[in-house]
Amino acid sequence: MDKKIVRKGPLPGGRRGASGAGAGRGSMRAASRARGAARSSTSPPHPSSPPEGLVSAGSSRTQQAAPAAGGARRMRWSQEMNANALRAYFRAKGEETGCLAYRARMHRLFAELEPSLIVTEQNLADRVRYILRSNIFDVAELERLRREAVPSSDENATAEDAAPQMVEQPANVDAAVNTPVVVDSNDDGTVAQELELEHMRSILEEAIVETRSTPLENRPRLPRIALSKRNRAVVRALNPMLVTYLEASRDLCETDSILFGAALAVCRIIGAKVSTAGRATGHSSAIPAWRRRIEERIAKARALIGRLICFRSGNNRPRIVRTVRMAFAGTNVSLSQPDITQKLTERIDDLKQRIAAWGKRIRRYTERSTRFNQNRLFQSDQKRLYESLERPMVSGTGPAPNQADTVAFWRGLWSEPVNHSEGPWTEVVASQCAGITPMDPVIITPDDVAEAVRRAPNWKSPGLDGLHHYWLKGFMVCHSVLARQFQEALNQKSLPSLFTTGITHLVPKDQGTTDPSKYRPITYDYKARVRAEKLVETIYDFTKDIRRLKVAPTDAVDALKHEMARLKIVKTHFEFDEFFLKFMPKEIRIKVVPDVANQIPVPKHGIYSDIIR
Repeated sequence: MDKKIVRKGPLPGGRRGASGAGAGRGSMRAASRARGAARSSTSPPHPSSPPEGLVSAGSSRTQQAAPAAGGARRMRWSQEMNANALRAYFRAKGEETGCLAYRARMHRLFAELEPSLIVTEQNLADRVRYILRSNIFDVAELERLRREAVPSSDENATAEDAAPQMVEQPANVDAAVNTPVVVDSNDDGTVAQELELEHMRSILEEAIVETRSTPLENRPRLPRIALSKRNRAVVRALNPMLVTYLEASRDLCETDSILFGAALAVCRIIGAKVSTAGRATGHSSAIPAWRRRIEERIAKARALIGRLICFRSGNNRPRIVRTVRMAFAGTNVSLSQPDITQKLTERIDDLKQRIAAWGKRIRRYTERSTRFNQNRLFQSDQKRLYESLERPMVSGTGPAPNQADTVAFWRGLWSEPVNHSEGPWTEVVASQCAGITPMDPVIITPDDVAEAVRRAPNWKSPGLDGLHHYWLKGFMVCHSVLARQFQEALNQKSLPSLFTTGITHLVPKDQGTTDPSKYRPITYDYKARVRAEKLVETIYDFTKDIRRLKVAPTDAVDALKHEMARLKIVKTHFEFDEFFLKFMPKEIRIKVVPDVANQIPVPKHGIYSDIIR
């Protein structure tokens, strides 16, 4: 049964049932305009609304939809006005972190900077948020405006001129970094770029202060981070912030501490797991669940095979019979059948094949798990991988030898002077080399540091300080500081112990020994690796040029001999000839005339060779 609903009275919105598709829509607009006109003639304007003729870029939809002719026009913000808005914003924020009541102070400060403009608090806050989100100013310019607004936040003001000269910063750091920050309740849940940078700056300062007061042996172990766009954006964002700290650095040790603190700050910002120094690095020895399940199946199958063999041999105990019936359950096999012996043999063979298949599965899974763990360990800590491959059963067993006895034992082998018998020919060579001019002093430039760092592997053994080469590549602002401080160290003929001390690992030859002579020393010397790489490069260039010629030119042999003498590879003509006979291929060796090579004097060693030695 259908009911007809009849509306009595006028339609809502003043509609009278006019015909046409747009009749109702037009009548509602007319009624809305009438109500708006009546309200505007009787009520005063809202105190927070802007005056007529002034509409900012962050206004409401009604102001944005205003017509260009005859209505309110949008105000054009100049670059100086935007800069003053940010200055007022930074000055109002000051050193606070929450900043929940800064809008009134920001509005008052902006009125002092721009007295001719009349802007409400809401419009000014919207404009500042728009400036930060739209990247009108780059990171260096934001840093300069912040320091102008809050001069007391940074003690060193020289970084203002150096910050704009840094490398290009990411376009939007807050989109690349997901870090928790405190924002204003009126910001509609958006995270401003400046708040992200302030959060990074606080983490950086905390990490640098923490690193300065921590000894080298107690520093945390920096992990290997992924080479993603997000992580690179964080490193680039911290680059201009390091200028102030690096310019105040006095020596190489302090610079190393600053760089380690910056690397630690990056790890904390991106959420990487940082392990503490000296903690146990061994993996858990717990058996995985999948292996326990398979081993339980194998144990049950072996027990069942034993019961079946006992029954086949004539053991008819009730417990054995009950187990055999359970083994043939659901197979329509009766124990009274004449061919029960054949059925028992087939069942035993089937169980043995299953055990063999399960064992192969364990071996296959174990090999795959071992490969996976070794690949992951190679990426994170190669030293531990090589130790596990070389001595998997020796590490961590038995007490360590006494430190004093170990030092005394190896000092007796390495530190005892040895007198060599030198022939009279050494005096002749020394008199011939007395008049040779020493090498020119080495000038280290930032480009030299950048080139040396570029060829270095990212995550190899970091040495005593625990700083990998990746961070020297990422923090490019440190290249000029390192070049200057390395040059000062060369001129003063002294380097900190951090750069002249190697790490010696004692690898035990036997298990559970405390005798220092039963350990094999492995020492990592960065300077030896540098010399080896330079020697390989020099020999490669020499052989590449000689292969195209019939006879080796004198200048090429001269350059090779001087480079090998500078690297402390050879000291005399005899050693140079011996090196050629032992290591050079025949097609290269026959092109070098011995008389010509012997006439080239071996140069004296200058400052650089003394230090690199």
